[in-house]
Amino acid sequence: MTPIADLNREARISDMLDREEIRALRLHYSALLDGNEAARMGEVFSRDAEVVVTVGAVQGLEEIKASLTGAYQMFDSRKAGHFPFVHAVANHEITLTGPDTAEGTCYLLDFVTDRPGPRHPFLLVGRYLDRYVRVDGAWRIQRSELDVLWPREGGETD
Repeated sequence: MTPIADLNREARISDMLDREEIRALRLHYSALLDGNEAARMGEVFSRDAEVVVTVGAVQGLEEIKASLTGAYQMFDSRKAGHFPFVHAVANHEITLTGPDTAEGTCYLLDFVTDRPGPRHPFLLVGRYLDRYVRVDGAWRIQRSELDVLWPREGGETD
């Protein structure tokens, strides 16, 4: 018979591993986003995912891929093959809400990489508000909303 303390320890270890997989998922999203890898977003989002950003919402994996592909073409003014931004995430907090569901938040520090040196490096500072779901044993983002903290509407970014 396994002591209760050992069962509690196993559950805590399992929870820690789930949280770490979710953190890695959010980091993987940033790497794919910055690397012009929209076609690989199925590694990050569930098929029914919803993404809400400053310009609107997109629903479903295929729409997310198409939207990001269009954004690359629009923002890649130097034809460098990637966004002129670096998406850094920090302060990730995750709450497991069930065996295969979770919610989380993390900061987004969106650095601009194509501005002249004397200008500040930020495009925006925000917070991702996420819902996660485990699909076929792997965590995926089911809903992500970007809450822009700076600049506020009408505020300067330069």
